[in-house]
Amino acid sequence: MSLQVKNLTKIYGLQKAIHQINFDINKGEIVGFLGPNGAGKSTTMKIITGYLSATSGSVNVCGIEVNEHTIETKKKIGYLPESNALYVDMYVKEYLQFIAGVHQLNNIKSAVKEVIDLTGLNIEQHKKIGQLSKGYKQRVGIAAALIHQPEVLILDEPTSGLDPNQIIEIRNVIKEQGKNRTVLFSSHILQEVEAICDRIIIINKGEIVANDTLQNLSSKGKLEDVFRELTFKA
Repeated sequence: MSLQVKNLTKIYGLQKAIHQINFDINKGEIVGFLGPNGAGKSTTMKIITGYLSATSGSVNVCGIEVNEHTIETKKKIGYLPESNALYVDMYVKEYLQFIAGVHQLNNIKSAVKEVIDLTGLNIEQHKKIGQLSKGYKQRVGIAAALIHQPEVLILDEPTSGLDPNQIIEIRNVIKEQGKNRTVLFSSHILQEVEAICDRIIIINKGEIVANDTLQNLSSKGKLEDVFRELTFKA
């Protein structure tokens, strides 16, 4: 399996952000990661990507332990954080060339062209990032996450700020990428999760409360109702 999370715990002072969570995701699988605000989604994704260290437990990416080999696992991960921090004074194409250089890609020119085509940034590639709409800034973040052809893709609210047409386009990009990659997809938009994901993991108060196929969860009622029932419990 491409991603394995085992007994993962993160404590901030006296607060447990996540507590002994476990899940696996295989190659070719798109998994939705749901939970209310403060449930532990972003903390989990930051630990997977090596941006945070766990208090206990482990994460393996493509068979490599993240805490012991952070640099190696980062090479295998594409990450779009919720904040999507970008260098706003750089031009789109310039920024993607910079990211390609960070990843030490052999053919930067072709890698940048491919990812610009893939994410629909052609008409914006010669603009400064600070001049872009929120939706196009989000596309730049997705392009940066994909440019090094990662085996594992971690997406935190990837369709945030996109208009309906852009959402459909990016949804198709994610579905296409998910055919040959492992994708963990976090979103508050349940319709997006239903349209994209094969399986859903729901986290509440730092603990996994559901890990099942979309079909099985939907058999219990509307996904929104299932989500509310699992996350409104005291």
